[in-house]
Amino acid sequence: MGMNKTVDNKITKKDLTKMSWRYILGSQLNWNYERMMSSGYLYAILPALKKIYGDKPEQYKDMMETHNQFFNTNANFGNLILGIDIAIEEQDGYESKETIVALKTALMGSLAGVGDSLFHVIWGTIFGSIAASLAQQGSSAGVIMWIVANMILMYGRSLLLPLGYRQGVKLVTTLKDKLTSFTNAATVLGITVIGALIPTVVRATVPYVYENQGVELVLQDTVDAIMPGLVPAALVGLTYWMLGRKGLNSTRVIWIILILSIVLRSLNILA
Repeated sequence: MGMNKTVDNKITKKDLTKMSWRYILGSQLNWNYERMMSSGYLYAILPALKKIYGDKPEQYKDMMETHNQFFNTNANFGNLILGIDIAIEEQDGYESKETIVALKTALMGSLAGVGDSLFHVIWGTIFGSIAASLAQQGSSAGVIMWIVANMILMYGRSLLLPLGYRQGVKLVTTLKDKLTSFTNAATVLGITVIGALIPTVVRATVPYVYENQGVELVLQDTVDAIMPGLVPAALVGLTYWMLGRKGLNSTRVIWIILILSIVLRSLNILA
């Protein structure tokens, strides 16, 4: 449902901007395993609660307690939920309590999946890898690119709360299928970009040279003839395979790769 705003709105554009940045900067404040992001959510929505329930102390207190219950979603999309929440509470007041609880429960899981795929995996991996590759080559463009990418992301996050406030639940329900398609397309793009970056980020060669009766066979040239970047791709594939094994985590895999690199280099198998 979209929210039909009346002329006597209590929430102003300035309030929306203020709450948007309160959430961006404070969504992870007091993150804990019991309620996760609830404290940050409550901190962000407090200005709205004061305007809506400020003259009704009991309702104000109850809604503060309600918003301090378990909440966890992708930090980038939390602003969208917050905007929808504010719009509904401003229109229906205390009567919207159960609706708000159900809304937050329904949206935080679905938007967490979409947001984590788009921002934690795709956005950070693509721009981070390209920036790191440029930095490894001694170019300051890598640092600038990473800063600009994060500034764009931050600005985009600031627009989500006003968007959720204006469009309400309609935004999520009408764009649900499109968001899924966009996520799938972005995932394919991310995998393609990361695959292309592997040879520039992961550098590994086969130094062994076979000699017989004056004839030399450079094994690396043979590997390149099969597929350029085969060794780095194989190492990355091995790493992903290990990360999917039971009993192995990222720390253990890092140690395995370090030890394996030292052993293979000492045996002159990889360089």
